[in-house]
Amino acid sequence: MKPFSQSSIENKDPILNVLRAEFADRRRVLEIGSGTGQHAVYFAGELSHLIWQTSELMENHAGIHAWLDESSLSNVVAPITLDVTQNPWPAVEADAVFSANTVHIISWPAVVDLFAGVGALLPAGGVFVLYGPFNYGGQFTSPSNARFDEWLKARDPMSGVRNFEALDSLARTHGMALWRDYEMPANNRTLVWRKTDGLRH
Repeated sequence: MKPFSQSSIENKDPILNVLRAEFADRRRVLEIGSGTGQHAVYFAGELSHLIWQTSELMENHAGIHAWLDESSLSNVVAPITLDVTQNPWPAVEADAVFSANTVHIISWPAVVDLFAGVGALLPAGGVFVLYGPFNYGGQFTSPSNARFDEWLKARDPMSGVRNFEALDSLARTHGMALWRDYEMPANNRTLVWRKTDGLRH
């Protein structure tokens, strides 16, 4: 049986609208934290000009394979094993990176490693698109996000809704400049950074 994520169904079209614009001139995308594989199948099916590289921890590969096998899409690549805390990352060629609902799940040190890895991977002009809930000025943007943060921390004290300013600082440290900040449904955002130089850190 294929794994299923309700949130992937609910947010797929708003995210797709962003990706149509931000990935219009991209060729190969690395998705970090492909989860069930639902996003990969949907986005790759709608954005046929892209090669979509899935990635996940090994224990989640079977579920992604189930979605990919059913889709029969030729532009989705079977998942690689990627733990953002490992160094170095697997060798991947990509001019864009996408990740949804990841940075509030993993620990802050892992978030730091994620941004370092993305900065090292992307070529000059590369694009990093990150979807999820974020705080601004240290404040929650809605009561529901505050409740979500409490739930996350009760489940794992190392997790939690991250501050936009801290994420943007990490991006700048690794050669990425904020390009756009999209307002999304359900008090989420999509942040877009572009690699500003060709340096690999």
